[in-house]
Amino acid sequence: MTIETDRRKKYGSQSYSTELGKYNELGAGGERHLPHEQILLQTLEKIGNKKLASRRKEAQRLLRENGATHNLFGPADKPRAWQFDPIPLVIGSDEWAQVELGLVQRAELLNLILADIYGPQKLVENGLLPPELVFTHKGFLWPCIGILPPGGRHLNLYSANIARARDGRFWVLDDHPTPPFGSGYALENRVVMTRSFPRLYQGFQVHRLAMFFRVLRNRLALLAPHKTEPRIVVLTPGPEHAFYFEHAYLASYLGYTLVQGGDLVVRDGCVWLKSVGGLRQVDVILNRLEDTLCDPLELRGESLLGVPGLLEAIRRGNVTTANAIGSSVLQNPALMAFLPGISQYLLGEELRLPSVATWWCGQPREREFVLQNLHKLVIKPIHPLPDFPELMPGQRSESELSVCRERILANPHLYVGQEPANLATVPTFVTDTIEHRPFILSTFLTAKDQSYVAMSGGLTRINENEGSLLTSKEGGYSKDTWVLTTELDKQVNLWRQAPPDRLIEPLLGSLPSRAAENLFWAGRYAERAEATARLLRSILAKLIEFNDFRDPDDRRSLEHLLQALTRVTSTYPGFIGEGAAEKLADPRAELMSLTSDIDRPGSLRSLLRSFGYAAYIVRDTLPVDAWRVVDNMQQSWNPKISLSLIGSGRLQDSINQLLLQLSAFSGLNNDNMARETDWLLLKIGRSLERALNLIALLRATLVPYYKPSMEAQMFATVLSTSNSLITYRRRYRSFMQLPSILELLLTDKNYPRALAYQLHQLQRMIAELPQDQPTAQTSEDGRLISEAFAELSSANLKQLTQLSRSDNSHLLLEELLTVQKERLEKLSEALTQLYFSPTQVPQRLGAIANWKKS
Repeated sequence: MTIETDRRKKYGSQSYSTELGKYNELGAGGERHLPHEQILLQTLEKIGNKKLASRRKEAQRLLRENGATHNLFGPADKPRAWQFDPIPLVIGSDEWAQVELGLVQRAELLNLILADIYGPQKLVENGLLPPELVFTHKGFLWPCIGILPPGGRHLNLYSANIARARDGRFWVLDDHPTPPFGSGYALENRVVMTRSFPRLYQGFQVHRLAMFFRVLRNRLALLAPHKTEPRIVVLTPGPEHAFYFEHAYLASYLGYTLVQGGDLVVRDGCVWLKSVGGLRQVDVILNRLEDTLCDPLELRGESLLGVPGLLEAIRRGNVTTANAIGSSVLQNPALMAFLPGISQYLLGEELRLPSVATWWCGQPREREFVLQNLHKLVIKPIHPLPDFPELMPGQRSESELSVCRERILANPHLYVGQEPANLATVPTFVTDTIEHRPFILSTFLTAKDQSYVAMSGGLTRINENEGSLLTSKEGGYSKDTWVLTTELDKQVNLWRQAPPDRLIEPLLGSLPSRAAENLFWAGRYAERAEATARLLRSILAKLIEFNDFRDPDDRRSLEHLLQALTRVTSTYPGFIGEGAAEKLADPRAELMSLTSDIDRPGSLRSLLRSFGYAAYIVRDTLPVDAWRVVDNMQQSWNPKISLSLIGSGRLQDSINQLLLQLSAFSGLNNDNMARETDWLLLKIGRSLERALNLIALLRATLVPYYKPSMEAQMFATVLSTSNSLITYRRRYRSFMQLPSILELLLTDKNYPRALAYQLHQLQRMIAELPQDQPTAQTSEDGRLISEAFAELSSANLKQLTQLSRSDNSHLLLEELLTVQKERLEKLSEALTQLYFSPTQVPQRLGAIANWKKS
C-alpha cells in the first residue's frame, strides 16, 4: 500500500468532496438582524445620514492627521487614505466565545505543524503532508531546520481572515502565521471611533483592545528569559512599505524602538542596535519583514533590508524573533485541505472553525475537479508568483482560462482551487446611505502561557464598490469591530506598576542611529526649505517692483538675485549656465519649476517632500501638534500656479503661509521636546543648515561689488531674506553699510540669525551629545566647530569689506566664508560617522559576549 493510498484511507485525501456549495448552505433565507444589530440600527436612524456623514468626515481627518495611510512616501507619491466606515461590526459575547475557541485551536495546531516541519518532520513521513507541498514552498527555509526557539514555541503571533456565511457560521478564508498587517489599524480605528462616534456606544458594553496588547508585550518579554528589562525592537522594511504606519504605530504604542535592518548589526554572535550612544544589545525582534529577507548571509543574498548573521545569533540563543523565521511556510492555501486530518492526528479533535473549501492540484482527483471548474473557482498559487495573481470567477476570459489550465498542468503542486465564499452582509455607510455589504474580519492572536489569547475585536473590511467580489487581500473600507461583553467596564492600559521602593531610571541615549540621522536631516531640510522660501519671496517682490516701474537698477538687482537663487539652491544651470540669458529675460518658467517641480532636486516642493519623509520616519519622537503641521504642509503645498500668476502676489501668499507653518514646526519642537538627544540632533541639523545657507547667501550677494545706486537695494534684500531687516533698522537706524551688516549677520553670537550664533550653539550642543566611548572622531567634530568659531570671532570686519584690486570684489570675505563652509561640511561628515554609523561594541558588554562565546 502506498503512502498516498494509506493517507486517503486513514484521514481522507482532502477535507472536501468534489462538489461545489457543500460547505455553507449558501443563500438560505434573507438578511436577518440580531438584537444588538437592531439596537445599532435604531441608534443610527436617530443620528441620521447627514450627521453620520459629517462625523465620518471628521474621522477621516483624524486618520489623515495621524498618518493612517498606505505608502505615504512611496515611489508613486500617491498616498492612499485609510478609508473608514463608521458603522462597527458587532459580535455578541456567546458567538465570539465560539469563534475564539476555534481560533485558539487553530493557532495551537499550526504551531505544532511548524515545530514538526523544522523538527522531526513526522507529518511528511506519515503521509499527512505531501513533501512537495512543504519543501517546494518559498516559505520553507532550510537554514532554519533544527532551530528551537525559547520555550519551544515557534508561533507567538497568529492571524486569520474569517467571514460569516449566510448560514451564520464563521469560516476561515486564510491563515497568516506572519501577520501582514491589521492589529495596529484595528487599534487606530477604535481610537478614531471613540473620538468621532461616542454616541454609538450607548447601550453597548464593548471589550477593550488594550488587554490584547498587554498580553502581547508580556509574551515578548518572556522570549528573553534571562533579562529583567529586555531590549525589544520592531523590525520594519522602512517608510516605503505600504504598512509602515502600522509598524510605527505599534512600536510607539507598545513602547518599543522601531528599527530597520541597517540599524542592527551582528557582533560576537549577538544583535546590536546602532544608537547615538553606541551599540546596544537587542534581545527580542518583533519582525515585520518577509522571512526570506531577514538574513542576506544565509537566505536571500540580494536583500538590503535584513541583518547579516541574524540566523546565527538566533541559533546561539542570543536573540529571538517573533514569529520564528521560517513561519511563512504555513502561509500556504493548500495546507487548509489537510488541516482536518492533521488536527485529528495531533490534537485528536475536529476543527472548530472550518476552512473554505480547498482542492490542491497536486493530487490527480482534485486536479481534475479544479480543471473542470476553472470558471467557478478561485485559483491561487501556494505562494506568491509574480506573473500569476489570484484569479476570481467571472473575471477571466477564455484565453486566460486556457493559460491557467496550462500552468496547472505544468506544475500542479503550485496551485489550488477554492470555492468563492457567498458571504453574509453587514450594515455599512460608504455612499452616504446605510446599505449592506459583505465583510471579512481579520483576527489576531498572541501566545500566553501554554495557549493563545485572541484580540476581542479585529479589523473588519468591506468592498469599496457595490457588487464586486471581496477577497482576503483587498483593502476597501475598514470598520471597527465590537465584541460585546457582559462584564463591567474595566479600564485597561499598558502602563506598568513599579514596586513602591523602586525608582525607574529614565531611558536615555538609546536613540537608533537611523532615527538620529532622520532627525538631523529633518532639521536640515526644514531650514533649507525656509531659506529657499524666503529668497523666493524676496525675488517675487523684486519682480513685482520691476513690472511696476521698469527701473534699470531694479532689473540688474533682480538678475543678481536670480543668479544668487541658483547658487544658494544648487539648481544649476538655472540662471547661470547654458540658456541663462533667456531665463533672466523671462524668469517665470524657471521660478515655477523651482517652486513646484517635485522631481527637481533643490526645488521648494522637493525640499518639503524630503522634509516630510524624514519627519514621517521619526514622527514618534515629535510632538503631536508638530506632526500635524508637517502633515498640513504636505497636503497644502501644491500651489496651482501658471506663468501668468508668477509675480501676481498669489504665490507670495502661499509662501507666506508656508513660512508660518515652518515657524510653527520649529516653535512647537522648542516648546515641547525635552532637551535630550532627539531634540539636540534636530537642532544641530537646523543650526548647521542655517549656517550653510547664510554662508551661501552672503557669498552670492555680498562678495560682489555693486555701484552705489544698487548697493542699498541689494543690502536691504539680503537683510529681508535673512529675516533681519527690522533688527538692523532698530540697531543701526537709517545707515546701510556693509560692515554693519557683517557685524549683525556674521559675528554677533547673541543674534539667532547670525553665523557666530549658529557656531556657538553647535559647539554647545555637540558637547552634550552622548558618547559611549571616546574616539578620535569625537575630538574631530569638537575640533572642527571650535576652529570655525575661533576663526570667525577673530575676523576683522574692516578688512573683510576691503575691495580686491584684481576683480573688484570682497576677496577676504569670500575666503573667510569658503573656509567656514568647508569646515561645516567636514563637521557634517564627522557627525555622520560618529553618531549615525557606530561600529564599536561597548567594552563591558563586549567582554560579556566574548565570555559567553568561549
